[in-house]
Order: sequence, then structure tokens, then C-alpha cells
Amino acid sequence: MVETRERLLASLATELGAGGVLTGADIGVRHHSDWTRRNACAPCALVRPRSTAELAAVLRHCHAAGQPVVVQGGLTGLAGGATPRAGELALSLERLTGIEEVDVPGATMRVLTGTPLAVVHEAAARHGLQFSLDLGARGSCTIGGNLATNAGGNRVIRYGMARELVLGLEAVLADGAVVSSLNAMLKNNAGFDLKQLFIGTEGTLGVITRAVLRLHPAPRERLTAFVACASFESLVALLGESRAALGGQLGSFEAMWDDYFEFAFAALGLAQRPFARRHPYYALIELESLEPRGDGERLEALLGRLLDNGAAGDALIARSLEESARLWRIREAAGELIMKLPLPVAYDISLPISRMAGYLGQVRAATARSLPGLPLYVFGHLGDGNLHLVTGLRQMADAAVLDDIVYGALAGYGSVAAEHGIGSLKREWLATSRLPAEIALMRTLKSALDPRGILNPGRVL
Repeated sequence: MVETRERLLASLATELGAGGVLTGADIGVRHHSDWTRRNACAPCALVRPRSTAELAAVLRHCHAAGQPVVVQGGLTGLAGGATPRAGELALSLERLTGIEEVDVPGATMRVLTGTPLAVVHEAAARHGLQFSLDLGARGSCTIGGNLATNAGGNRVIRYGMARELVLGLEAVLADGAVVSSLNAMLKNNAGFDLKQLFIGTEGTLGVITRAVLRLHPAPRERLTAFVACASFESLVALLGESRAALGGQLGSFEAMWDDYFEFAFAALGLAQRPFARRHPYYALIELESLEPRGDGERLEALLGRLLDNGAAGDALIARSLEESARLWRIREAAGELIMKLPLPVAYDISLPISRMAGYLGQVRAATARSLPGLPLYVFGHLGDGNLHLVTGLRQMADAAVLDDIVYGALAGYGSVAAEHGIGSLKREWLATSRLPAEIALMRTLKSALDPRGILNPGRVL
């Protein structure tokens, strides 16, 4: 295999030219793992195509040689999906970048998938539009990774997951065949919706190279409220009241448990607390404003009612962009704060809101028994049923114990992967969230599109 691999890399170097193929120390440790830093491993080579044609040539050669490939975008994942395994070639999309077209009347954008999410935001904003997918890692994560994992983020409650924001795409199959389905129409029922084969399938069926993204009008202003609640029931009531009062203008509803808030506040070194005293729960509410003056009054009236009826223990509205950014900083710093923890682990789960309190009570009690003293920091996108639990382990052996607690309690009614995917770290738990017939169909699709099993092997299935 070594001799075959050497010939393969020589062929790829010829196809891609200078800087296209890196080996040894030239690769850099960044490409050894995703944000989890678990099971870090140097790939046998790092390949960096600059176009769909070059990427297709890479996969054509790898398919012929039976060379396994792991696809890498911004490496901000938390499921181990982009972390190489021994002998794998890392296929990086970091040079496949750029905005190709913005169609303002049609409210669409065609983009290469190595482009960072923040660059897409900036390009849309220049035309008075917005790409509504948003998450804290926007400066590092790429559109390709967002689509491959069907990312969620802060505005799912208003705009849905990534798949709702894609009209068409181009992808390269394992054998190098290019499937171009760059549809730019909202309505197109002419046959199978092929883009869904690649969105949310974590690079196991093909590598997305281009996408046509759906844009929306940018709001004139974003109004941010920060609300404290005394109980989980009050937090849920706050969500219901906000939905009823703000309707489609409710852009975000982010929940933070006290343990996460205090951890983030201290780790960020913040000086000024939003409220004079601590509260068990907090919510960040964002209203996408069309008429700032009238919408501001509506938001103030809502908070007044919530304080009067007891759903809120305290509340404030950010009076400046700086104040709003400080409040969002507490919530969006989760990714960088996780990296400050010793042996960090992060859970991304989904379950009905009605079962959250009972579930967390069960998990906390089991953790206290099996891993006494281990903190659990909880936050999430409450409106779409997505919770995140993070902690720093004392030893990696504890990871299996905590997995059993967190994932085991979800069996039969929740999902072990809300928005970060299955990757390699959750494979053994897939069956708790999918029926045997579903997994069998997934394997059929994998076998049909990647018969030699070279694309992201050991991930998802």
C-alpha cells in the first residue's frame, strides 16, 4: 500500500501543482483533529484542490487506488467527523473559496463551499440581504461543513436548519463524477431532490463543492433582550409568550442554565453583570425589527407583561450595539470556552421541550453518582429542542461513562445529534436515534454511491 500511495501522491502533486499536496511536518497540527482534539492523528497527506475539476481528479485517483479520504472544512466540528484516522488522506477545501454570484432580485447567492460563513454574511449584507444561518464559529466554519452537517445555529427558530436555506448544489462523488444541480428556483419538483443526498450526510456520499444559497431581506435592526427566570417552567412560558407576541420576527431564543452562565462570565473575565443577583435560568431574545421604534415598544411591552405575570424575574433590553454584543458574547463564546477545559467533551442533543427538565434531572443525578464533582454546563437553542452539555473530564476513561449517561437517557425519544452530526464519536449511539430499517437504507445509499468505502469511512455508519 505504501508504494501505491507514493505513486498516488505523485500523481496528485502533478494534478494540483505547487502547494496542492503537503506531507509530513508541512501539514501542521491543525489538520490532525477537529475542535474536540480527541483521537488526533496526522493524515498521510493533506490535499488542497482549488476547483471542482481538481477535487474530482483527486477523488478519481483515490477511488482507483482504494485510498480512504477524510474531508475537512473549517475543522470546527464537535463529533470527530473531520479528524483523520491512520492512513487517511485529508482533503481540505480551504482553497476552494469565493462568492461567484449574488442574484439580488432572486435573493440567491452561488458560493464555493470552502468559503467561511462570515464571508457569506458580509457579501449578502452588501446587497441589503442576509444569509440566515448563523453560529458562533462563523469566522472559522465553512459553508461546505455547514451543509454537510445540516448545521442549525442561533436562528433555527425563525429560518430552519441549513437544508432549508439551500436551493441547489454541486457535488463530487467518490469516483470523481461531478453531479451539478445548481438550481436557483424555490419551486422545482422535476424529479428527485438530489441535494438532499449530500446535505446532512457528513461527506460520506459525496463532497459538496458549490451551493446556491437562499437569502432573505436583512432586518433594519436587531433588538436584543436578556431575561432571567426562576424556573424551567417560567423559561418555557417565556418562550411561548415571545412566540405569540413577536411572531415571525422572533429571530433567536437562546437559553442558558446558571452553571453555564457563571462559567462563561468568569472565563471571559467580564466585569459588569447584567443583573444584580444570580438567577437559575437566562434567555437571550432577538427580535428582527422592521420598524425599530414600534418594535422596540412592542418588546418593552412584552417584557413588562412577563415581569408582571412572573414568567420573568428580571429583564433588560440592550441599548446599544456594544451592549448587545456583550450579551451575545456570553452565549457565543461556548466554542472557545470549551477549548479552555481540560479534556473537553461536548454533547449536542435534541428532545421534546416537555421532557427536558426530567431528562436533565436524570442526567445530573446519574453524573453525581458515577462521576462525583464533575460539572455540567448546559445551554441551548430552546425553541428548537436542542441542548448542549459541556464539561472537562478528569481522565479520558470517564468519557465512556458520561456517554452512557447522556445518550442512554435519550433512547426512544431523543436524538444524539441535533446539529453537529454523528461523525466518529457517536457511531455506536446511532441506533438509539434511528430504527434498523432507516440504518439499513443509509447503508444501501452508501454502498451505491461509494462502493469502495473511501469517503469519510468510519463516520456516521
